[in-house]
Amino acid sequence: MKKINSTKDYTDGRVPEGARRSNLTLFMIMLGFTFFSASMWAGQNLADGLNFKDFIITLIVGGIILGAYTGALGYIGAESGFSLDLLARRSFGTKGSWLPSAMISFTQLGWFGVGLAMFAIPVAKALLGIEITPDNMPWQGWLMVVIAGILMTSSAYFGIRSLTIISYIAVPLVAVLGTVAMIIAIRNGDTGLVDQFSKGSKDLSIFAGVGLVIGSFVSGGTATPNFTRFARNGKIAAITTVFAFFIGNSLMFFFGAVSSIYVGGNDIFEVMLNLNLFYFAVIVLGLNIWTTNDNAIYSVGLGLSNITGFSKSSMVLVAGLIAIPTSVWLYWNFCGWLNILNCTLPPIGAILILDYFMNRKSYSMPEADAATRTVNWFAVGGVVIGAVVANLVHWGISSINGMICAIIIYLIGNCCCRKCRCCK
Repeated sequence: MKKINSTKDYTDGRVPEGARRSNLTLFMIMLGFTFFSASMWAGQNLADGLNFKDFIITLIVGGIILGAYTGALGYIGAESGFSLDLLARRSFGTKGSWLPSAMISFTQLGWFGVGLAMFAIPVAKALLGIEITPDNMPWQGWLMVVIAGILMTSSAYFGIRSLTIISYIAVPLVAVLGTVAMIIAIRNGDTGLVDQFSKGSKDLSIFAGVGLVIGSFVSGGTATPNFTRFARNGKIAAITTVFAFFIGNSLMFFFGAVSSIYVGGNDIFEVMLNLNLFYFAVIVLGLNIWTTNDNAIYSVGLGLSNITGFSKSSMVLVAGLIAIPTSVWLYWNFCGWLNILNCTLPPIGAILILDYFMNRKSYSMPEADAATRTVNWFAVGGVVIGAVVANLVHWGISSINGMICAIIIYLIGNCCCRKCRCCK
């Protein structure tokens, strides 16, 4: 039997059985993906607005919904062996897939830049004692940005094998060191965790809290198939993804919440500095962001490769060359835009899921044999309308509103096509 090169990333086709990864490897990659400091911001808001009981309820309910969404995408990625972009070629059309590829690439590129600055700026401040403001970024801070950016881009350049190595190193260290720091902070506090949670405005409803939990990583979660396509089967991918997202996100929310109520910040980095654990703080913050950033720019490479036809590796380099010099600007100016963009990606995932289960047999065919359209306008329209609704309608949970609208538009279009046979 011919041995398959397991270091290949299969940008242009399905991942063969011989290149699938172990269950533990997949779990580490997906868990590392969810280790992102931006989720701690949400944890800070939850701690300020909810008591401890409601905080736990919010994590469970939001985690179940987010897990169901990412778990379904994880299942599809493993069963088909396709990346998000190749799945989009079936559901959105060969050229229609450029829309989801562009949206995921733009959003993940933005988050990569923000994450890069989220590491470089606080470390430069703490290590060098320099002042950094939106109008002043000393060269020492830029040096930190460049070094970290090159490292994070390099791991994505070398593909799934490098992502695996980074995840195996980072996940245990971040989880253990972060949890220990959190426990020490609680023990050193004047009051217990439940009492400390009782302080604050407490003006957040559970419903709104669930929306924060879902929104914290629903955009990144849309890229789940890019990684679960290496899973051994759909069942394993779904279970692994659900557990990874629930555990990883919950840890990040707890880190952010404890940081907020005991130290006043929103990052476990500040907690560890307060405990005089500077070097451990740098390790935890750096690895925490690295595991998400390399996955993010890896997804950018896949998306740009689908649009341009160039290799994933070359597109990762292009993305890094764009994100590294613009990271500081992104950090200070782009977070608001990224929150808007986050609402545009869930409709893509909803249509990918729906189309797969409605046309499951076609996903097992080679692309040359599958009846793939150039543009599926109802899928494209569903994403556009869903994104508009998600951003403009302030009732309910934005990402879910967008998904529901996208599904309705797609189903209406699919029914019309079948009746008039115009899409055959």
